[in-house]
Amino acid sequence: MPERASARRVTLRDIAEKVGITPSAVSMALAGKPRIGDDTRKAVLAAASELGYVPSSAARALRSQHAGTIALIVPTTATHVFGHSYFMLVLEGTSSVANENDVQLLVSTNPDNEHGLAAYERVMRSNSADGAILTSAAIDDPTVERLIASGLPVVMIGNFPYLPSAVTVGIDDRGASRAITEHLITAHGRSRLLHLSGPLDHQTGADRRDGFLDAVRAHGVEDASLVIEGDLSEASGVAAVRELGDGVSAFDGIVAANDDMAFGALTTLRSASIDVPGAVAIVGFDDFGLARVTTPSISTVRVPAQRIARIASERLFEIMAGVDGWQRHEVGVDLVLRQSCGCTAQDATEADAVVVPVAPAGTGGVAG
Repeated sequence: MPERASARRVTLRDIAEKVGITPSAVSMALAGKPRIGDDTRKAVLAAASELGYVPSSAARALRSQHAGTIALIVPTTATHVFGHSYFMLVLEGTSSVANENDVQLLVSTNPDNEHGLAAYERVMRSNSADGAILTSAAIDDPTVERLIASGLPVVMIGNFPYLPSAVTVGIDDRGASRAITEHLITAHGRSRLLHLSGPLDHQTGADRRDGFLDAVRAHGVEDASLVIEGDLSEASGVAAVRELGDGVSAFDGIVAANDDMAFGALTTLRSASIDVPGAVAIVGFDDFGLARVTTPSISTVRVPAQRIARIASERLFEIMAGVDGWQRHEVGVDLVLRQSCGCTAQDATEADAVVVPVAPAGTGGVAG
């Protein structure tokens, strides 16, 4: 007689906890994968029988497809993907989990901006993947909803409030942007702030913009603040400062939505002999490497992109195996305070950076 009550369906996680292995290993043992030793397989089968495990129809269907592949879908151009540190970190995190589970990783991007559906259609129509990780989708992209409705197991990296049923992993972009903006206001007395936003048709750009606005409104400096939309490139940071011309002197602080734009603004100010951080303090967002090697080094928000991708990939394998679990996982970030805001001296080293954890706001799901 099973030792567990039948009030709910026994899952792979239950078997994994009893045997002392991962849910993915349980799935492979039940599927007869050669990577699992005979002793472990026997222990899994015994535990499954004892607990009264019944495989879900979704898991059986997935196993029958037997693609042996997961997809990383990035609905943007391949040139942008492979030229940006964020996507390389996501690729590292996703591929490491795929390798651990002995499956292939298919990277699906668009060849150019004229073919917006290519990244999705390549996966949905070809049945080439058993599940997908999706990152960097636009807010108004209708194909995202089609992907979710297709029945393909999907985990999305980022925030998607308009898709409440989606499984998502990300950070509190709005809270982190507010925190770094408030640092300029409260720690450095800056009161005339410029925000260089990312594309506002993406939730990340909108959330980081809204966090900036939350801060300036809360501290009564909204009237002296301005938002300029950029595209997350260094060139857009350069263009924003150049377009302001002499008007840049109206601001004593710049909050950029990523480090590339912060660097573009920084180099343009310095070429105009404007002191950073003396006349204008600058902060960025991401900390994927650039911020540590600039002069001055850039204060920023550290986003653990590789870890986020690993969490998303591990959850995808659970879904593919029929394992119940969390729907939203929010990861904490750190403020990394360096020279560009004035927290460390110009001759400071990376070891002198001040790191301040920012806990996730929490959305009713798991945080970590």
